[in-house]
Amino acid sequence: MQARRSQEDRGADTQRALVSAARHLFATKGYAATGTPEIVAAAGVTRGALYHHYADKLALFQTVVEQEHALLAMAINAANAGDDEPGPVKALMAGGEAFLDAMQEPGRRQLLLVDAPAVLGRVTLDAINARHGLRTLIEGVSAAIQAKAIKALPVLPLAHLLNALFDRAAMAEPDELADYRKTIKALLRGLKT
Repeated sequence: MQARRSQEDRGADTQRALVSAARHLFATKGYAATGTPEIVAAAGVTRGALYHHYADKLALFQTVVEQEHALLAMAINAANAGDDEPGPVKALMAGGEAFLDAMQEPGRRQLLLVDAPAVLGRVTLDAINARHGLRTLIEGVSAAIQAKAIKALPVLPLAHLLNALFDRAAMAEPDELADYRKTIKALLRGLKT
């Protein structure tokens, strides 16, 4: 006899279905062009289920953005996981490469670089980023400065500027991306002491 699934398990399944459906629709159509009726239809749930788990479309979008940022942070962290002692500048470069690679995931640029700033606003988006990728970048910049591998500059401004640099590179067309990668490497090398 099969054990009955708990209400908590069913709720988690519903949330996963909603986030997955919303991610696909937001990524392909954009936030503004996606309606909640489409999301619930794609998720195979009722409108009531959507509003039971999320206050509104905006709250669901914020969950999608948070999840995407977490996935990016995992990709960046994995870039340096296999290297015993990559060196702080090499680690920054590898993290940047991993970020640019992960941003090529279909729809991710639309979600994170086009819609998220406009929909969530800078304060909310910065808070999400601070919990994930920016935190990793700040740690990397701080480690490089402490190791005297790069110039002793203020950590937060440098991390924020590098974050903006990587975001801009991620928006490049595929045939331009190699030039952006080359330029980023040159700029990072230019920070060396």
